[in-house]
Amino acid sequence: MNRYRGWYLAILVLEVGAAVSTIFSANTIGKVVKVLTHLGPGGGWGLLLWPCLAFAAFNGAEVVFSRLAGACRIRSMPRLRMSVTRELYAYLQCHSHRFLSNNFAGALAHRISETSQGSGMALAMILFDFMPIVVKLGVSVALLSVSSGLLAGFLAAWAVLFLGISWKLAQKCREHSRKHAAARSETTGKLVDSVTNLTSVRLFAKVGFERDYLDKYLDAELLTGRTAFAYMEKVLWFQYLASFVLKAGILTLAAVLWRAGKIDVACFVASISMALLILGELRNLARRLLEFFEFIGNIANGVHSIVRSHEVIDQPGAVPLPVQRGEIAFRNVDFSYIPGKKIFDGLNLVVPPKQRVGLVGFSGSGKSTLLNLVLRLYDPQGGAVLIDGHDIREVTQESLHAQIGFIPQDPGLFHRSLRENIGYGRPELDDQAIRSAAEAAHAHDFIVQMQNEYNALVGERGVKLSGGQRQRIAIARVVAKAAPILIMDEATSSLDSLTERAIQESLDTIMKDRTVIVVAHRLSTIAHLDRILVFDGGRIVEDGTHRDLLRKDGAYARLWNSQIDGFLPQGEPAEAGDEEAKAITPEA
Repeated sequence: MNRYRGWYLAILVLEVGAAVSTIFSANTIGKVVKVLTHLGPGGGWGLLLWPCLAFAAFNGAEVVFSRLAGACRIRSMPRLRMSVTRELYAYLQCHSHRFLSNNFAGALAHRISETSQGSGMALAMILFDFMPIVVKLGVSVALLSVSSGLLAGFLAAWAVLFLGISWKLAQKCREHSRKHAAARSETTGKLVDSVTNLTSVRLFAKVGFERDYLDKYLDAELLTGRTAFAYMEKVLWFQYLASFVLKAGILTLAAVLWRAGKIDVACFVASISMALLILGELRNLARRLLEFFEFIGNIANGVHSIVRSHEVIDQPGAVPLPVQRGEIAFRNVDFSYIPGKKIFDGLNLVVPPKQRVGLVGFSGSGKSTLLNLVLRLYDPQGGAVLIDGHDIREVTQESLHAQIGFIPQDPGLFHRSLRENIGYGRPELDDQAIRSAAEAAHAHDFIVQMQNEYNALVGERGVKLSGGQRQRIAIARVVAKAAPILIMDEATSSLDSLTERAIQESLDTIMKDRTVIVVAHRLSTIAHLDRILVFDGGRIVEDGTHRDLLRKDGAYARLWNSQIDGFLPQGEPAEAGDEEAKAITPEA
């Protein structure tokens, strides 16, 4: 908000001017009445001219000041909402993989939206609703004090009690509003999750189940909403009763003072006019005050959810990572997702520059964890991960990720064009470079068959494409990025054998002069690599080439033979030198 304080100061001055003009306009009515009572029927217009001109001037000033304030609002409030959205999103981007995995994307987006909207609305209420009514009350008391200290004192005492009690009551509404906002965000997250998986819902015949599942969260939202609105209604009851007290009190007191000759007709009319004017403002203020605390609750919920300490951060003085050779080293690395359950305990590993390494092992053995540490999605609890001798905790995360091409098992595509998705790592690439990357990933043929070809939209997370097509777009995206380090996590798992073999030839070209780490359960994918590491329980139990590991007849050989059995006629044993195995991996 401090960025646009000039606009807010202008709004403040203009709204004060409008509020003062409004009260002086009401006070001028009393002067008009006073002149009329003295003139009587058929009196001259000369004495009425100046009060009428003053009345017109104050009304005109109110219009000018309020509309100038509105013009400033147009310039400043959208910027505030834009800035809050941008800052919250930028902060969210720096959260760890763990944080993003533990929260619904839809709920986080909803909280950003509610926080940005709530910030603008709360500030607008302060400038356009709360502050003007305080000014009007102050000016009214000052004007009445000239004619009657008793009327001024009554109005001042009522105003202090009304505003103080309303503020206190509305503050208690803040917690109810926060809980209601949290329930709305939770419902939105569940709804987005269900809509994202709507195809699975239908195929599992769980349409009714998902409705019932959502109903539980809708019921919770309904309960918190009822509680919040019921309390708001209690506050409104107080405010309406207080308004009645002001109307009846000021009218009665003014009448008594007039009968006693302590005030004239002008003061009587002015006091009633100002009281009615203030009551109209306060009735609006009553609702706005409750809405204000609802917005404050939304802001508190969004800030509480998003603005937390980042788990993985750039250290002070972090520098860009220069990758000249591409060596990756693990030095005595300790890591665990849950305290007390170590995945790695003193892991040591060196991947020389431009070496192609395959990682194999059963699920949970530590393969994906190793990739997560290289990508710095998590930080190790002990030891260090080095690239070209640089501890990756001492370099900026953005420069680290810029030097790595990553192909995940389940690629996430943007709901944008194929051209934008392929060139995401290097948006400056021309059409020919995009096409070359698609051809290398064997994606060009299916792209040209689509309507709009490279300009075709892929749908949310690439839902318009098949699994194999999404995988090929992900491969093309990494080909276009041309990073010196390449990491693949089951990159060809969604492809049929023929397509995989065709793409493997392209990947072999891509892998040249790069440091490569490949995780694969299908061993034929990695059999031709320079080195294969076999993981078991977070430890490297075997290390060597495909041929060397088959000769050892250890864990890798057993995995290999068990997979080869699936390619052989029933009853024929798979041997390490079987011709079928050689056909799958000619390099072996």
